[in-house]
Formats: sequence, structure tokens, C-alpha cells
Amino acid sequence: MFGLNKTTPKFCDLKGKVAIITGAAKGMGKADSIKLANAGAKIVLADIDLAGCQSVAEEIKKNRGEAIVVKCDTSKKSDVDNVVAETLKKFGKIDILVNNAGIFPFEPFLQMPEANFEKVIDINLKGYFLMAQACAKEMAKQKYGSIVNISSIAMGQVGVGFAGLTHYCASKGGIVAMSEAMALELAPFNIRVNCIAPGAIDTPGASTVNMDPKQMEAMLAPIPMKRKGRSEEIANAVLFLASDESSYMTGSVMIVDGGWVAG
Repeated sequence: MFGLNKTTPKFCDLKGKVAIITGAAKGMGKADSIKLANAGAKIVLADIDLAGCQSVAEEIKKNRGEAIVVKCDTSKKSDVDNVVAETLKKFGKIDILVNNAGIFPFEPFLQMPEANFEKVIDINLKGYFLMAQACAKEMAKQKYGSIVNISSIAMGQVGVGFAGLTHYCASKGGIVAMSEAMALELAPFNIRVNCIAPGAIDTPGASTVNMDPKQMEAMLAPIPMKRKGRSEEIANAVLFLASDESSYMTGSVMIVDGGWVAG
């Protein structure tokens, strides 16, 4: 499923590039890592789940790619700084960052403890800030870089809201606003910053394998394509934004949602 993609377009060649992917142990982060590795990038797999990252690294290496694993809680600056240090130690530079790590614990707004709200913001938003800032400092030295921040259609405004995910929606809307501001400041350093806003994606954290048919029908109702997306479909968008084929894009939000927002 996540093996070598022989149809990867040559124009998305990432040979010689170094990419850090957070939340790389499974789901979209895993798909992103393998997609970029198949395109030639050297991959740094960052996650709190070391075993999961090791499995992804082995798959990349079987396909003759290069990958290292670094344990990281993105909400901790010390962990983020260590990821950057290990990347520079092994590969000497950072060209691409895919900020993907995130959590989405459902919880009613009226019963949501402050600590739980803070945890989601710390991982989903502050973690993106810390990782992007640390990587951008290195990218600025070489006058080149691409930062891809994974937001969500749960971003407010042109997106949608989700009951039970106040903290998550706040973080994803914040990612878009932060990315736009980052894009303005980093453009003089030839660093591009873009967002991807996925809709309903079938990942291990949002699996529908055992979902009741009525629940499934209700979930798919607002999606014109009447299905959930696949992690690989998000990875295709990540590859485009990470590559020089998107060289005139910065501060943009790419919505990949089967038509949900359009409906």
C-alpha cells in the first residue's frame, strides 16, 4: 500500500533534498514520508512513537531511500531543537518541513478542562510554530526552503466547524493564520510556507472499519464524492507543495476534501 510509487512524476523530483516530517509514525505522516522518499528526498521521521517510525524507516530503506528516526514531542522546544540538530548532523541541511503531528480528542465544550484545551493547542499549534521557527532559521542560511503545514477544513471561515472539537478547530484555524504571516516574513529568504486542509481522511486515528452503516452514511452525507480520502491523496498534495513545481505558491491553503467545503 505504501510501497514504491513508480508513477511519481519526474517533475516532482526531490533528489538531494532533506525533509523533516512530524507525526511520521502512521497515517498521513507515514504516507508523506514514503511519498517524499520515493521522490528522492532524505527523510527525518519525527514522532513520539519510535517503533512506528522505525517501521516506516525500514520500508523507505527497502526501496533504497534514506531515513533516520528521532523521537520528538513537538510541544517541547528541547525535542524540536534535537530534531534539527540530528538532521544537520546526519544530512547537513534542511530543505523541507512537513508539520503534520496533531491530536483530536473529542470533548464537549462545556465540560472541556483548561488543561485539555492547552494540550491540543500546545501540540497542534505551538508545536508547528516551534518546528517551523527552528527549521526556518536553518533554511534562511541557504536561502531556500519549503514548509508545508497540515491544517484541516475544520479551520473556520471558509472551512467548517466540528462539535466536540473546539480546541482542535482553534488550532487548525490558527495554523492557517500563522502560515500566512510566516509566508510574508520568510519570502525574502526564498522560504515558502503553505497549508493543506484535509477533509475526512481514513487514517488509523479516524478509521471507519467498524463504523455503523447509518453513522457512515451521516458522515459521508456532506461529501460530494461520498467517500473518505486516503492518506496517499494528501501525500500527493504534500509532494507538490514540497517540490519546486509549486515555486510561485506561498501563503496558500490547498483544500483536499472530496468537495466538502464546496458543498
